[in-house]
Amino acid sequence: MKYNLLGSTGLKVSELCLGTMTFGGIEGGIYSSIGSLRQEPVDKLLKTAVDAGINFIDTANVYSEGLSEEVTGKAIRNLGLNRNDLVIATKVRGKMGSGPNDQGLTRKHILHQAEESLRRLNTDYIDLYQIHGFDALTPLEETVDVLDSLVQSGKVRYTGCSNLTAWQLMKALSYSHYNRRSKFVSIQSYYTLAGRDLEREVVPLLKDQKVGLMVWSPLAGGMLSGKYTRSGENEKGSRRTTFDFPPVNKEKVYNIVELLQGMAKAKNSSVAQLALAWLLHQQVVTTVIIGARKSDQLEDNLKAVEVKFTADEFKQLDDISKLSPEYPGWMLERQGVDRKAE
Repeated sequence: MKYNLLGSTGLKVSELCLGTMTFGGIEGGIYSSIGSLRQEPVDKLLKTAVDAGINFIDTANVYSEGLSEEVTGKAIRNLGLNRNDLVIATKVRGKMGSGPNDQGLTRKHILHQAEESLRRLNTDYIDLYQIHGFDALTPLEETVDVLDSLVQSGKVRYTGCSNLTAWQLMKALSYSHYNRRSKFVSIQSYYTLAGRDLEREVVPLLKDQKVGLMVWSPLAGGMLSGKYTRSGENEKGSRRTTFDFPPVNKEKVYNIVELLQGMAKAKNSSVAQLALAWLLHQQVVTTVIIGARKSDQLEDNLKAVEVKFTADEFKQLDDISKLSPEYPGWMLERQGVDRKAE
């Protein structure tokens, strides 16, 4: 397992991060089909991950309405893990009650949910506290200020964000810089062979500002797991039949999967391993979040760190998945030919 620095910090996190959206076992809502795992299988998955060298765990208060945080915290205790050896990340923004102030990124909601997450995880501090998206009703300055107060209190070590546009992230970074607030050290975003939209605006910003990238849904909601093909013969009862997310161009995905199948056979690997490995080879990626319901799925994903690509294989994957030209990107590329660094 390789360990990368999280953004511009000195904090080292494993290149694979254990995602916990499948944890909880709640009934009803979207988490009845996603967050179905109760304590015993959660303990087993966490042990497998830690034994493989993973030190990074990502959860959120909304996952199974808080149960994901609870079973994650209990699994750490059940396994007798040293809390200080782990980097625990969680998130805030989503609806956590029926009241008008039980959601969003207000000072009131964040302070309350930070305490609730600490209680559910049974820990004294959160390593990385992330906003789970943008809140159009709350000034970004209010959100950054309250997150900074949590860092100053010692209850949070670092702050991050998720699902922001480039301008929203840059606005937050600029406010933090000029007002001496704790800045977002990472962003959690959707990025995969099946959807490389992040490369248009966000990836250049991350490289310029030295912000870490945590990738969620690296297999495009299972579309790059290998079981989804043009024939559709293995899709019955799968997650995509009940929760078709994130949105993808399925014809493009099938073309990518067919290319990956040939490579996987030649490398004695799985399609999922190659899809994950492609991300691990992207310079901008800090960590790839992997989630699983079964140990064999997790064990298969863990082998992605061993995959190597030839230059030709990498070019084939780039060609089949690359974005179509879009303005102003194509104009910037055209005009910038004479001003590239040597």
